[in-house]
Amino acid sequence: MPKFVDHEKRKIKIAEATWKLIVEQGIEQATVRKIAQESGLSVGALRHYFTTQSELLKFSMELVVQRVMDRTHSTNYKGSPFEIAVDAISEVLPIDSDRRVEMEVWFVFSAKTLVDQSLRSVGEKTYQNMHQGLYRVLEFLYSQHLLKKDIDLEMEANRLHPLVDGMASHHLLYPSIYTYEKMIATLRYHLKTLWNGDDLNESTSS
Repeated sequence: MPKFVDHEKRKIKIAEATWKLIVEQGIEQATVRKIAQESGLSVGALRHYFTTQSELLKFSMELVVQRVMDRTHSTNYKGSPFEIAVDAISEVLPIDSDRRVEMEVWFVFSAKTLVDQSLRSVGEKTYQNMHQGLYRVLEFLYSQHLLKKDIDLEMEANRLHPLVDGMASHHLLYPSIYTYEKMIATLRYHLKTLWNGDDLNESTSS
């Protein structure tokens, strides 16, 4: 009887091998030959799934995004609205080893989109999805009557998005200086500046 091969699982295995090489050696070293070796496949077998490196990188990018979305949708956030907002936004911050790998890989991929037009659409779609996700967090807080009444949600999302990206990149580049604690404290501080002071309570303290 011929051996059954789960092709989707094999593609994911190849993508994860790509992530590993990128994190450990940089994207320049993520060649088809090295990825095949890391995956335990021949170059020919790898090309059966991805005919070009761009195809492989595109799938790998999309898998990072899917992992984040799956985690967000499956998590049952608990606590005060403030804590729920902090936890939801933290999904796209490098707060643990899995998220750190995701963010490292994503930043490398994002730089690659500047020179590989075939990857640009994935990057733009992800940017828009993340922006909408952050907007929905603010919208949730506003619906609970916890934010300043005259707040501009779209403008605040425009401000929060680069803040989150910046915090993530600073922590990845300088973890001993811009520590995890500073990153989360900065996020909490920022959210408190949007708060309706009458509703600020002990559950929002750092």
